[in-house]
Amino acid sequence: MDPQVLVALAFSLVGGLSTSIGALLVVLNRAPNLKMLGLLQGFAAGLMLSISFLDLAHNAMNSIGFLKANLWFFAGVILFAFIVNFIPEPTLVPSADAKKKKDDDAEDDEEDDEEDDDGSGKGPMTKHRRQVLFSGIITAVGISLHNFPEGMAVFLGSMKGLRVGLNLALAIALHNIPEGVAVALPVYFATESKWQAFKLATLSGFAEPLGVIIVAYLFPSSLNPEILEGLLASVGGVMAFLTLHEMLPLAFDYAGQKQAVKAVFLGMAFMSASLYFLEISLPTDMSL
Repeated sequence: MDPQVLVALAFSLVGGLSTSIGALLVVLNRAPNLKMLGLLQGFAAGLMLSISFLDLAHNAMNSIGFLKANLWFFAGVILFAFIVNFIPEPTLVPSADAKKKKDDDAEDDEEDDEEDDDGSGKGPMTKHRRQVLFSGIITAVGISLHNFPEGMAVFLGSMKGLRVGLNLALAIALHNIPEGVAVALPVYFATESKWQAFKLATLSGFAEPLGVIIVAYLFPSSLNPEILEGLLASVGGVMAFLTLHEMLPLAFDYAGQKQAVKAVFLGMAFMSASLYFLEISLPTDMSL
């Protein structure tokens, strides 16, 4: 394997595996209650909206023009709306009280209220968990699609020099931590499995080194910058769709509209700061 490809692959692993750090921040704490889940989902929705509109779509418009960027953006929306129809909704989610036999009586009573009297596991709480798990799976797919062209960008940056590639990889790593939170949070809440949450978030990060491998061997000389910006714009459409279709409805349902909206703008502000530090780390002739 070409040494430059190996270097780019190593840099992309740094960025991709940072989603695991975000997952660790989630699984090292107890799964949140419904209201806290709603607030955190709103925060994650703000992260995603900032990436979609203030970063990916914005940069594409500046690079390839308003019309082309919008065509790519809405192509991503339509594609992911089509894909969602083929993602099966989970039908079995572990019961919460089955895993908490050692909790005190007060907690047991609270968990009993979350199930039907017949103990069938088909009560409201189980329905919530299915919805949240489905949202987590879709979010993982969307994040993976986002990380894939980021890997391409790391490869192109590494071709410009080690310093450029390393700076870009570290900036993306910081940028990817909250994305790991966005994937792991709903999965951990729904399944109460730390391993499942950590695994899915980590797998979504592996799309980044996969992007390096594909661009290195399918486009060994260079990747048309217009195509790369178009792909990034379409990923922006994907992320906008999953945010509005999956994350915001859950945030409104569980935290209430006013609190959820506050969480959304807090998430947007946090990601905007992340994007700012990412931008000042990039060379002037390159963008994500």
